[in-house]
Amino acid sequence: MTALEKRLYSEDEYLELERESDTRHEYFQGELFAMAGGSEAHALISHNVDVRLGVQILERSCRVYGSDMRVKVEATGLHTYPDLSALCGPSEFASASRTTLLNPSLIVEVLSKSTQGYDKSEKFKQYRKIPSLRDYLMISQHGVYVEHYSKQPDGYWRLESYEALEDTFTLESIGCVLTLEGVYWKVDLEP
Repeated sequence: MTALEKRLYSEDEYLELERESDTRHEYFQGELFAMAGGSEAHALISHNVDVRLGVQILERSCRVYGSDMRVKVEATGLHTYPDLSALCGPSEFASASRTTLLNPSLIVEVLSKSTQGYDKSEKFKQYRKIPSLRDYLMISQHGVYVEHYSKQPDGYWRLESYEALEDTFTLESIGCVLTLEGVYWKVDLEP
């Protein structure tokens, strides 16, 4: 049995493939990684956060993008699709097509068992290289638990975690407040 040759793609080839593909892919160092589908809990949590942030920024010059908005980490070349990204002020894009955001100040990932290790380590390491990023949320879909990393003025990242439905926290980068009760609204969590 012969191993298949691993093909590396240029960034332009990747972007062309993404335009034509029904499946979204992450792109890093020439490799493509298919994105997995989500569960009901994943979809509800993403929707809940999107709606709650959207209502709070309605009359301000802020935007919340869902998982269809690709984000590029310019320093490393990673292209990925966070569950949510947001910013206040003008959006910066990699091209006139406005399909790849460069300057999110908030990124939200809803964790699955298969990707949580990557989201907490390598992906966060990549995200920290985005100069505009100030808040990173990792939300469990298997229990009430949120990790909130916020970039401090000295450049260090502070971690706060929440695990009670009564907990409330502020996303300073976009001036919004979330409650865990709102994040997990109508989500049937595993026992």
